[in-house]
Amino acid sequence: MNILLIGSGGREHALAWAIAASPLCDRLFVAPGNPGIGQIARNVELEVADHAAVTAFCRAENIGLVVVGPEAPLVAGLADDLAAAGIKCFGPKKFPAQLEGSKGFTKDICAKYGIPTAAYGRFQDKAAALAYLETHGAPIVIKADGLAAGKGVTVALDMAEARAAVEDIFSGKFCGAGCVIEEFLEGEEASFFVLTDGKHALPLATAQDHKRVGDGDTGPNTGGMGAYSPAPCMTPALCDEALEKIVKPTIRALQEMGHPYAGVLYAGLILTGDGPKLIEYNCRFGDPEAQVLMMRLKDDLVTLLLACCDGTLDKVSARWFDDVALTVVMCAQGYPGGAVKGTEIRGLEGAAAMEGVEIFHAGTAERDGAIVANGGRVLNVTARGATVREARDRAYAAVDRIDWPDGFCRRDIAWRALARGETR
Repeated sequence: MNILLIGSGGREHALAWAIAASPLCDRLFVAPGNPGIGQIARNVELEVADHAAVTAFCRAENIGLVVVGPEAPLVAGLADDLAAAGIKCFGPKKFPAQLEGSKGFTKDICAKYGIPTAAYGRFQDKAAALAYLETHGAPIVIKADGLAAGKGVTVALDMAEARAAVEDIFSGKFCGAGCVIEEFLEGEEASFFVLTDGKHALPLATAQDHKRVGDGDTGPNTGGMGAYSPAPCMTPALCDEALEKIVKPTIRALQEMGHPYAGVLYAGLILTGDGPKLIEYNCRFGDPEAQVLMMRLKDDLVTLLLACCDGTLDKVSARWFDDVALTVVMCAQGYPGGAVKGTEIRGLEGAAAMEGVEIFHAGTAERDGAIVANGGRVLNVTARGATVREARDRAYAAVDRIDWPDGFCRRDIAWRALARGETR
């Protein structure tokens, strides 16, 4: 079949890489794509927010499956409009996509169905939110109740920071009118991915992301500076517990509400002394977690995506290479603030030719035949290895072959696993 993939970042490059390798894929279109994606698929100019235009393109190109990479089109209801036109779409419809589109929506489901998560308050009024802060004190977590491109969360260690975060949210800076304030939980964070067709759940793999910009988890939060899979902290027992106590009750809740969730459910977890608790849900593959998951996936991705659309997820399985996969995010100077764009990147071919290495473009453009930075997170240098250390060494060896004086990266991805003395 012909397949249309929506998106332009590193997550979409990794998905395109896996989809293009499928024997079920005849032609792969990506809207809008990026120069790296353009090497394996056809990039197309398409206004994704114009659902009628997307539908018309699908009909004109005989698209059998649409795969939505980022969250915004799902929250906007693209999957609903494609379904109404009789076009298969991988990704949840608008109502269940609120699991990511509204943190308050998710917290209310957790409260109603007894899903382990942090205690919280939900506010549409700034004065009420500030009063709640005064009652509960710091440390405390403040979240914008809407899509915020990974930038709407503040872990406030003191009251001044907490008050400033509330003021920031109610200034109108973020999409959504309110905020969620949560208790601060201690523990290690991990990412747990599950496919679902609305009834059945198929656990995928685990990963661990590195959110802060600097080595040693210092500096401001980002969209993600690197990741690795599997996450050693997520033991089989913890995966089972997260599946049974968090993910499956969520799937059942949405089914009971008359809005079954079909797609990938990405649970951000924190491992507390009382077991895993939900930090948040995302309604799409993670970025940069998708990059490491696709490097480890042994089975055909398109078969799995179609099973989600067709309600046949109980008929398929997902197998994984035993190798560890690790990705290092290379960013433009200034990120996560005002990133410097337009600087040239050389040496990509030599780096990509290394054993076990794939380079996924995240924020690049082509200018006069050269690859240039066109965003904050620009490249995902990804490698597989028999151990965490081998995967990490390969990834950083590839980073060092890339000639980009205006780029930077963290040099300590997977430090938690290495500190534990993990051997794989």
